[in-house]
Amino acid sequence: MIENTLNFPILSLLIAIPLAGAIALFFFPREEKDAIRMTALGFTLVNFIASLLLLFYFDTSTYKMQFVERYDWIPWIGVQYFVGMDGISLLLMLLITLTSVIAVLCSWTAVEERVKEFMIHILILETGMVGVFVALDMILFFLFWEIGLVPMFFLIGVWGGKRKLYANIKFFLYTLFGSVFMLAAIIALYFAHGKATGVYTFDLLKLYEVTYSYDLQWWVFLAFFLGFAIKVPVFPFHTWLPDAHVEAPTAGSVILAAILLKMGTYGFLRFNLPLTLQASYTFAPFIVLLAVVGIVYGAFLAMAQKDIKKLVAYSSVSHLGAVMAGIFAMNQQGIDGGVLQMINHGVSTGGLFLLIGMIYERRHTREIADFGGLAKVMPVYATLALVIFFSSIGLPGTNGFVGEIMILVGLFRANVMMAAIGATGVILGAAYMLWMYQRVWFGKVTHAENAGLKDLSPREIVTLAPIIILIFWMGIFPGHFLKLTRASTAHLTEMIERNQAVMDMIAGSGRMTVEIPRNGAAKPDAQAQAGADAHVAAVHE
Repeated sequence: MIENTLNFPILSLLIAIPLAGAIALFFFPREEKDAIRMTALGFTLVNFIASLLLLFYFDTSTYKMQFVERYDWIPWIGVQYFVGMDGISLLLMLLITLTSVIAVLCSWTAVEERVKEFMIHILILETGMVGVFVALDMILFFLFWEIGLVPMFFLIGVWGGKRKLYANIKFFLYTLFGSVFMLAAIIALYFAHGKATGVYTFDLLKLYEVTYSYDLQWWVFLAFFLGFAIKVPVFPFHTWLPDAHVEAPTAGSVILAAILLKMGTYGFLRFNLPLTLQASYTFAPFIVLLAVVGIVYGAFLAMAQKDIKKLVAYSSVSHLGAVMAGIFAMNQQGIDGGVLQMINHGVSTGGLFLLIGMIYERRHTREIADFGGLAKVMPVYATLALVIFFSSIGLPGTNGFVGEIMILVGLFRANVMMAAIGATGVILGAAYMLWMYQRVWFGKVTHAENAGLKDLSPREIVTLAPIIILIFWMGIFPGHFLKLTRASTAHLTEMIERNQAVMDMIAGSGRMTVEIPRNGAAKPDAQAQAGADAHVAAVHE
């Protein structure tokens, strides 16, 4: 951990600005819809601009947490207000603040009822999302995690589609179910750290310093897995996602795809791998298998859809399967590719949901059969849509290509057969995306309702512009983004490699269970002791 180089509580400010905006909107009369929209846009824009300051003060040479703020909150049980960020958190922070601006813009005409309440929920949701990615106290993390659940529940339940009640209950129950296991894992680590060191704390960095027994790691990994896998979602926990996406308003779908799903993949990187390295090594082949099944299964389900939004929702299952495969390839290329693809998916899939929302406002249908020939009547829309489609399928020169290649390289190093099967997702992705584009945008205008559709307005072009810029920026200059995360992913990879050596020694000795003494250091048998000491030293760094 390093000191706050800004000498200013920038992370607390980024948490507080949208919350202040939500509080301010409470005092606006409901009838002043334009003033409400402008105020919400103003607060999200200010937060985005403030987040850009992080880029100028961020030190890319270290994996340690930066912009750290720490205050006692509930000291008698070891809970603190403790926030900080590394390169992985930084990229996600910038994606959050940008996506929040886009969410307000894309709702400008789409939401006409209860505009005040809608914008309040968007701003509270931004507060929760920012908090999740900077919290370094486990209880604080859990609090922000749950804060993010509540506004999305109302966004779907109040402003959703015809089956919003079913989709909302399913979303809430799945996520709540996972949260219970995550909380159990947090409490287990709290007591395990106290037993090992005599200090009971929820400080994540202090929890990193102890190597826990393999048996405890096994159960903690599994509990965290259930919480995060549902959020991603990993196959077979994915069934809530298509319903939530289809019924959510456009802004809800954009935020869900761009940010909320990444809370799960981020959780694996921040908690499962560093805290339970030995169990992660054991579970990695199983998770890669689930991820690869998700890649292929999600792609085939997407190909079968008649609803454009449901097609894109199933494509998320496939793409996030690739992210999980990269992370649990457990090597530098795979993890780098997984982190980059987390951002890529947020950009490209968020863009796809924006496109769907724009055409839905005009036609009030999402059935593929109700379209055709849109390129003739909406050429600007068709051109921008083609760029975002190419991004989604990973065309060279776009952001999706770099992340997919890095994931496949990492996966080939880990398991050739899984990589070969996972690579089919690239082909299938191109198939269902281009087939859908051909049916919606090309051909003749066969429905009279489509002949008079208006092309994109200036506001809609401005809404899509950041997406288009990022697609080419990340595709042509991926090093600008990888540079921010490289120190963190390299340190994590080093920890994994040291741990693999330890686990190989333990496996070779025939002893898979280790005990944890009061000093907190795991003690495998003598044959593995040297490797274990090296591993503990790496964790303590």
